[in-house]
Amino acid sequence: MLIAIRVFALMLILLLGGIWTAAWLGRAPGEGVADAFLRRIGSFVGADMPAPSAGGVQLPQGLALGGPFSLVDQTGRAVTEADFAGRTLLVYFGFTYCPDVCPTELGTIAAAIDELGEQGAQVTPVLITIDPERDTPEALADYVSRFHPRMVGLTGTAEQIAAAARAYRVFYAKVERPEMSAYLMDHSSFIYLVGPDGKVRTLFRPESTPEAIAQSVRAHLRGT
Repeated sequence: MLIAIRVFALMLILLLGGIWTAAWLGRAPGEGVADAFLRRIGSFVGADMPAPSAGGVQLPQGLALGGPFSLVDQTGRAVTEADFAGRTLLVYFGFTYCPDVCPTELGTIAAAIDELGEQGAQVTPVLITIDPERDTPEALADYVSRFHPRMVGLTGTAEQIAAAARAYRVFYAKVERPEMSAYLMDHSSFIYLVGPDGKVRTLFRPESTPEAIAQSVRAHLRGT
């Protein structure tokens, strides 16, 4: 069983790596690699990816992200998607040992909520770890408090994290090298705008500005 899981994981990594390479080689003039990757994913599942909107990347028709999950928050309480029903979320998959991109994107989320002013109270920022081996509830509690007082940190078993990542089409893999004193995690780096129904409404590419995210969130809140 363990061998089968490892073979499946390897095949998934190779598949996503191949799609990423094809996206990089076949992107249109002026198109970012992340946008090209999403377009390739949309084509892979049988849907065309439309051009990015001003505030994010719209999902192709027929491609649904998000949904049920069972995790543990930074207080040690078991939670599911039902605990967030009716709320608008900004969700990011990362890990506390991340040296660069994770703190940058989480800082962007916090800045976007501040940019929203009073409307920011309607949005809950969420970090879902892809490194449950090290990211205990205690570690997450300390980490998320550095970015926003209302940021929620979620962890769980390896199986629970894998299930949540599949629901959001998140790629992640452990990276270990002889010269490294501790392992890192390679992962996709999108911010997800999740509606009150638990479904993803918009993806934000890495390095999206807080202003662009806030603009998209405002439009979403007007429509809910």
